[in-house]
Amino acid sequence: MKKNSIKYLALLAMLPINALMMALSSCSEKENVEPDDNTVPSNCITVVANGVKFRMIKVEAGTFQMGQGGDSSEVHQVTLTNDYYIGETEVTQQLWTAVMGFNPSSITDSNQFPVESVSWAGLNMFIKELNEITGRSFRLPTEAEWEFAARGGNASEGYAYSGSNTIDDVAWYYDNSSLKIHDVATKAPNELGIYDMSGNVWEWCQDKYHSYSDSDVLDPNYWPLWVIRGGCWGSYAHGCHVAYRAGHAGSNSSTGFRLAL
Repeated sequence: MKKNSIKYLALLAMLPINALMMALSSCSEKENVEPDDNTVPSNCITVVANGVKFRMIKVEAGTFQMGQGGDSSEVHQVTLTNDYYIGETEVTQQLWTAVMGFNPSSITDSNQFPVESVSWAGLNMFIKELNEITGRSFRLPTEAEWEFAARGGNASEGYAYSGSNTIDDVAWYYDNSSLKIHDVATKAPNELGIYDMSGNVWEWCQDKYHSYSDSDVLDPNYWPLWVIRGGCWGSYAHGCHVAYRAGHAGSNSSTGFRLAL
């Protein structure tokens, strides 16, 4: 073992247990409080709603090439000027039920399944209730925020799927899902530590569906069907690509959502 490693372990051994846990943690466990000093890592926050914990991952502002070419997805440069947080996972049935008091999902074998079969009006009611409980301002991600996070933000390795070029490592989709939904965070995360941005369930974005061009864009919010992203348990591989987009208006067992802040 190298001397530096020994010295580091010795220092850890001298810390109180609370400080030791903080040193080893990758995410703040402060309830409803964002990290505000250098003693707590700032890559994510933990929020508690009616006893259910969930994590939000920080995505730093940046510029990227959005889209993949063809159809309504022309490649164009996008700049996001503000940092934001996005859900580590899709909203689970456990979290939805804790906030709303009922579960609208059609497949309820596990409370760690993503919530699904939620309408546009229903998910916005959930977000309103969640904000009242937590005192925060949760929302849906814009389509650009969603794709930037799916690509890994400024840490992106340029993968076709969210976290890998090997789709089976990161996504539940047609070839490996047995055509059913799965618990969140059971595949590998992407570069930012975000799970299931390819496969499992489609995810609503706040934008309405709109074809885009190859022009440079600053903080886009396209609109009027609402955009869904990421593919689902029944999608073929191409539908799980980080840039693949579709329009959606209803609610079904293949569509859920992820929070932004």
